[in-house]
Amino acid sequence: MFTQLYNNCLKLAAHKNSKYFLGVISFIESSFFPIPPDVMIAPMVIAKKRDYFKIFLIATIFSVLGGIFGYLIGAYFFDFAIKIVEYYAYENKLIYIKDTLSKGNGFYAWLGILFLAGFTPLPYKVFTIASGLISFNLFIFISISILSRGLRFFIVSYLSFKFADRFTNYMNKYGQKWFTIIGIIIVIVAVVFYLLMKIYDYF
Repeated sequence: MFTQLYNNCLKLAAHKNSKYFLGVISFIESSFFPIPPDVMIAPMVIAKKRDYFKIFLIATIFSVLGGIFGYLIGAYFFDFAIKIVEYYAYENKLIYIKDTLSKGNGFYAWLGILFLAGFTPLPYKVFTIASGLISFNLFIFISISILSRGLRFFIVSYLSFKFADRFTNYMNKYGQKWFTIIGIIIVIVAVVFYLLMKIYDYF
């Protein structure tokens, strides 16, 4: 089933209305659909290089809107939200996170996790729904989603524009690993910067 969905997304990337379908896939992937928009972004950019920035914007905007929809599912449709979380076996982690946040801890840890979910191969949809379930600050949620999703899709769009099939072939083999590594490095740098700022304020 997953393979069939993947192949269907590739076919949509070649469709004359591919930008419309990219928007739809980007939206639903952020709340329940298993195939990421990257599958469509790379072939679309290679086919229409002049539109690489527009393709990046479509994927980012609709992915963030889909993330907000996922947030609302978590906030107002508990039963459906839990089924999605359980499908990805994240229910125990969600309980732990909610308990931690309720005690006043873990706010910045959740920021880091949310960024990684948007940037790396982690199931972003689980964390959009989880953010609604735990009533995480919506404005901060949207800001982190724009940053993480935008950065990821811009990298895919721009490098597809610059290197075409060489980039897509490389990403098919090593993409998940490199996005995870880069995402972790960004979070570590942000944590170090935050700690340095705290030390500076102290002195």
